[in-house]
Amino acid sequence: MTDDPAATPDFDEEAAPDESTAATETTGASDEHANGTADAADDAESTPTGTADTADTADTADTAHTDSAPAEDADADTDEPTDDDVPDDVPEDVRKYERFKKMDGAQYDRVNSFLRERTYITAREWAIARLCADFRTETGVEMTKIGQNLPRLIPFMTDTYTPQAVNQARSSFEGKVKQSGATFLYGAMSGFFTAEELDEMMYEVTEIAKFLLEVEGVDLSVADELDAEERISSVMREVRQESAQLRGEEVECPECGHVHEP
Repeated sequence: MTDDPAATPDFDEEAAPDESTAATETTGASDEHANGTADAADDAESTPTGTADTADTADTADTAHTDSAPAEDADADTDEPTDDDVPDDVPEDVRKYERFKKMDGAQYDRVNSFLRERTYITAREWAIARLCADFRTETGVEMTKIGQNLPRLIPFMTDTYTPQAVNQARSSFEGKVKQSGATFLYGAMSGFFTAEELDEMMYEVTEIAKFLLEVEGVDLSVADELDAEERISSVMREVRQESAQLRGEEVECPECGHVHEP
């Protein structure tokens, strides 16, 4: 059993992948190549923009002048965006969006590396899928609003997207979820894993999913976590039992738990 992802070093400590890693996305790559706008937007996020270097230089300059201008440094350290700094044309719901606040200061490449080591999705797909769920109205997803305000909504995204690029990222996310879901469910139904192995696997993947939710800003209590884990384990046990009956390999008695050949 792996360690709880919450104990994993934060995104800033992950090694940044090179551009070739981000370019080898297994699903939706052909769509991105066909869509020049989405490709350009994805490259803008996965390629270092120089912002980090500029910030490092500014930090060095601040440190060098600590003794001579303490008041000035204090102002620089507390120089955070306020409502007065936001342009008047920014929608109110964008101003008040509170998710991903734990990601302030994170860099796209490191977030992307963290996700690619544990899931099939990229940082771009994760962020935009979350926004599409949050900015959904009765008439559909507000893709124009999401794309125009992407850097304000997601700390590690540095460029705006067109509505087409937002839609492409959402579509890529949905496709990967379906593919990975089919792969997992087949593994659970095929009899490759014992009930204990399935329980352990479910614990590991649930911990990763909960960690991502907590990073987004969801506050999960211990009681809620335990309840969710128990319900998920119960469902997976039922999946295994029903699958065994479907294959005609074994049947578990619901009363005593004895497994026998049908």
